[in-house]
Amino acid sequence: MTTVSPAPAPQRLLLVTGLAGAGKSTVLDALEDLGWEAIDNVPVRLLKRLVATETGERAPGEQRGPLAIGFDTRTRGFVPAEIMALAEDIAGRSDLAVSFIFMDCASHELERRYNETRRRHPMAQDRPVMEGIAAERELLEPLRRWAEIVIDTTALTAKDLQDHVRGMFAAASSPEEEGGADGAVPLTLTLSSFGFARGMPPLADLVFDMRFLDNPHWVPELRAQTGQDPAVGAHIERDPAFAEAFTRIRDLLLLLLPRYQAQGKPYVHVAFGCTGGRHRSVYTAEHMARHLRDAGFSPTVRHRNLGSRAAEEIEQDRRR
Repeated sequence: MTTVSPAPAPQRLLLVTGLAGAGKSTVLDALEDLGWEAIDNVPVRLLKRLVATETGERAPGEQRGPLAIGFDTRTRGFVPAEIMALAEDIAGRSDLAVSFIFMDCASHELERRYNETRRRHPMAQDRPVMEGIAAERELLEPLRRWAEIVIDTTALTAKDLQDHVRGMFAAASSPEEEGGADGAVPLTLTLSSFGFARGMPPLADLVFDMRFLDNPHWVPELRAQTGQDPAVGAHIERDPAFAEAFTRIRDLLLLLLPRYQAQGKPYVHVAFGCTGGRHRSVYTAEHMARHLRDAGFSPTVRHRNLGSRAAEEIEQDRRR
């Protein structure tokens, strides 16, 4: 009897473009740290040569690692229409799982970054930087509309962007990751907690405000603890509103997550917020992760403000 080896999972290919100064290089550096092969600003005509060979030409069982390719208006042969046509052609291959990401940023912030670094904008060699930004934005608008993932870095630090990239793509860097029976790439799900006192997370897909729950911060013996401590969790669960609200949020996620995946959305970030980001939001994110794991998902949990000492001072000014 002849044994037929299963086809290897599709290779992850991420195409990264966007406005100059919006963070493309930071994204590629973060991916490289995760084990991706990252290549920047190669001529567009060489794109196909950088992609793994067709599945039928691979050695039996050979698995290709994830590959990220960056390009922008500085790249030789950069023509948006030709890039979209080339990407669509590549995306039609069964041995590839292609995603396209566009890095965006407000014009005033881009101008500030260029003035601060004293670098010349690639489209403003002989004119004011704002004119170059405007010209580039107009040129790239078709790519922005076409991209399946758009990241706006206006309010993000380099570290914020790196953390977001890790949350989105860490799973794809693992050699153990495999596609489903139909070759689909699994959903990468991130659950996070945050404090509204430090601003909303700009890159979350769904945000749930847990400030309607009784705040453990105002219980002296719980103040120094966090939502990861059993006593805080018990306090939150005693709130009459918690059980019903949690169940409804859980059921909503169980409804939406498979539909996001069916629509080809590979990354979903669900954020839970409270005032300081140390108690209610932390417990809810952890508790939700356990329920979603029981339902077959594999969420990554991140706590943005868990270790922030300033949280206590902010909560004292915002007592609820």
